[in-house]
Amino acid sequence: MEIVNKKAQFNYFIESEIEAGIALTGTEIKSVRKGSVDLKDTYIRIKDNEAYIINMYIAKYEEGNIFNHDERRERKLLLHKKEILKLDEASKRDGYTLIPIRCYLKKNLAKISVGICRGKKNYDKREAIKERDLKRLEG
Repeated sequence: MEIVNKKAQFNYFIESEIEAGIALTGTEIKSVRKGSVDLKDTYIRIKDNEAYIINMYIAKYEEGNIFNHDERRERKLLLHKKEILKLDEASKRDGYTLIPIRCYLKKNLAKISVGICRGKKNYDKREAIKERDLKRLEG
């Protein structure tokens, strides 16, 4: 089970990636295992030397009762201090942002691949569309 943020690869140049764990509640991990996750319009913010994923959608677990979670709450990312400092430094550079690239399970733990990304200009996006169309016509 792997959820990929396709818009991130279209809208950004991905400079590097870091793997991070996500702090989830009981019903959230069940929904992640089921694949009910959306990374659209999601980003990462560094606050008080801790990394948080903002606007990540995890659907409510149908079998969960009063213990169900808020679908778009801020979730803490589990990273080492050096990695958080590296991400913080990278996000403060002009034109760079932190975007989740994909969400997956690794040994039954939910992981996020955090990309240090630089935004594409409109002409870069047009070039990507042109290459994709050429590949489609050839194949």
